[in-house]
Amino acid sequence: METLTTPAYRSISNHVIAERRQKISNNQNALFALRSFQPGEVIADFSAGTISAEPTYLTVQVGIGKHITLQPEFLQYINHSCDPNVFFNTTTMQLVALKELHPEDELTFFYPSTEWRMTQSFDCYCGSPRCIGKVRGAAYLSPELQSQYRVTDFIQQQLVKKAARKKVA
Repeated sequence: METLTTPAYRSISNHVIAERRQKISNNQNALFALRSFQPGEVIADFSAGTISAEPTYLTVQVGIGKHITLQPEFLQYINHSCDPNVFFNTTTMQLVALKELHPEDELTFFYPSTEWRMTQSFDCYCGSPRCIGKVRGAAYLSPELQSQYRVTDFIQQQLVKKAARKKVA
């Protein structure tokens, strides 16, 4: 059992803007802000470490059959939330604050904002009132849910194609 005097996380690595921490109870990694950020502020630039045709749980989708690993690598420790506070803009290759962030806030993003069909879906337990339950990718979101989230240009293009196919059918 964790108490107020027992730390929940141990520091793994410091990256000036954020710190990678590991939860002591289950060894899950997370990334925490080390400074404040305002909505719309660029937190970090990123690039493609590798590009592959197949997704993994560590990649971000940037096109059909195009999945990248993130550089700097510590950005891969940003976990999912249905109430995200950051966004991976894969057009400008920038991580952007969606909300005001303070030191010690965990950085989180909405996985379907970058993933069309996830290779490893999972049940979400983020605890947010906005929680979507099963996280499978943007292809499975209702139009109502889609409109509540900022998504990458690639995902937006896929949503437009999906809507056009529905009109034809």
